[in-house]
Amino acid sequence: MTTGPKTSYPREKISILFLEGIHKSAIELFKREGYANIESLNHALKPEELREKLKGVHVLGIRSKTQVTAEALAKADKLLSIGAFCIGTNQIDMNESTMLGVAVFNSPFSNTRSVAELVIAELILLLRKAIDKNNNLHKGKWEKSSSGSYEARGKTLGIIGYGHIGSQVSVLAESMGMQVVYHDIEPKLPLGNARASKSLKDLLQQSDVVTIHVPGLPSTKNMFDAKALAEMKKGAILINCARGDLVIEEDAREALLNGKLGGYAGDVFRIEPSSNEEPFKSLFQNLPNVFLTPHIGGSTVEAQENIGLDVAGKMMSYLNTGSTVGSLTIPDLHLPVQNDTHRILHIHKNLPGVLSEMNKIFSDLNVNILGQYLKTNAQIGYAVIDIDKKTSPKVLDALRKVKHTIRVRSLY
Repeated sequence: MTTGPKTSYPREKISILFLEGIHKSAIELFKREGYANIESLNHALKPEELREKLKGVHVLGIRSKTQVTAEALAKADKLLSIGAFCIGTNQIDMNESTMLGVAVFNSPFSNTRSVAELVIAELILLLRKAIDKNNNLHKGKWEKSSSGSYEARGKTLGIIGYGHIGSQVSVLAESMGMQVVYHDIEPKLPLGNARASKSLKDLLQQSDVVTIHVPGLPSTKNMFDAKALAEMKKGAILINCARGDLVIEEDAREALLNGKLGGYAGDVFRIEPSSNEEPFKSLFQNLPNVFLTPHIGGSTVEAQENIGLDVAGKMMSYLNTGSTVGSLTIPDLHLPVQNDTHRILHIHKNLPGVLSEMNKIFSDLNVNILGQYLKTNAQIGYAVIDIDKKTSPKVLDALRKVKHTIRVRSLY
C-alpha cells in the first residue's frame, strides 16, 4: 500500500534493476510502495553488459562487485538513484554521479555486528591454531597438542579504525578479557576500558592481534607493507575484514612464511571473483594458520535484511518525497510531505546566478511558492520548491532552461 502523495510519474513505470542478489526485503518494500517494474539478478554484470542494461533504468541496486563507471553512467539516460547495498561506494564513480544529479545511497552501519562477530571468531580460531588442526583432521591426521595454542583472555587486541565496526569489536573483545588498544586519525572516545595508542607504531608493537577497520582511501592503500609488518610483535596475528588493498599480499605472505606473522585472516582481497562461478586465486592459499572467507563479513541473513530495508527505504524516500537524507552525492535535505501542491526538484551546478534566475522565473510566471528548500555542497545545489497547483506548466520548461541546470523533476 502506497503512502504520501501520488507521484507525477506512475510508480509502476519506474524501472528498477537489482544486481548481485539484493535481499528480498528491499524488493518487497518497493513492491509494497507500488513499484512493480523490478528486475533482480543474482550476479554482477560485466562493464559492457551493465552499460547496455542501464538504458531506461531509473533505479539501480548493487553490492560490491558491480563497477558503475563514468562510461556506464553515460548510458544511464534515466537514472535517478543508485543504491549500494553494502558499506562502501568505491565501486561507483561518485564524482560523475554527483555531476549527473544521481542520488547515491549506501548502508554504512547495518552489517556492523556481523563483521564484528566474524573478527572475534577469526581471532579465537587463529590463536588456537584451530585452522591447521581442522585441516589435519580432514586429511586423517590426529594432532592433539597445546603447543602454540593460546587463550584470547589477557591478550592485547589492536584495532586500527575505531568507528562503528572497530568499536563493536572492542566491546566484544573486552568481554572476553582482552586488553584493547586502538588507533584512529580522529579523536574517538573509548568504550569500556579500551585506550587510544600513542601512534600506529605503538599499537603494532604491543598487540598480539591486529584487526583493520579503515575505509578504502589513497591514504590507507598499502598501509600494511613490509615496514608496517616489521613493527608487529613476532608471531602476532593480522586480520583484514575491511578492504582488499590495505595489505600488500606479497609482503604478508613473506611474513607468514618467515614466522613474523603467526596467523592471518582475510575476508577481502585485491582481486576477487565477479561471481561464484569464477575461480579464486590468492597468495594466501595453502599457508599455515591462515583463515580465508569470500568477502562475507556482512553476509549474514540479519545484516542483508537490514541493509535491504535501510537502502531501499532511503531510495524510496527520495523517489516519493525528494528527501535526500543519507545521500552521498545530492546535498542532504529532509523534506516534509505536502498536500495539494506540486513539488519540483531542481539539481544544478553550485555556481553564481542560478537561484536569481530561478526566482525571476517564479516572479515572471506569478508562481505562488508554498515551500522552498535549498542545500548545496562544493559541486552542486539542490533546490526543492513546493508550488500552488494552479501554477502554469510553463514553469517546468523554464526551469529546465536555467543556466547550469543538471536535472529537473516534477515529483507530484
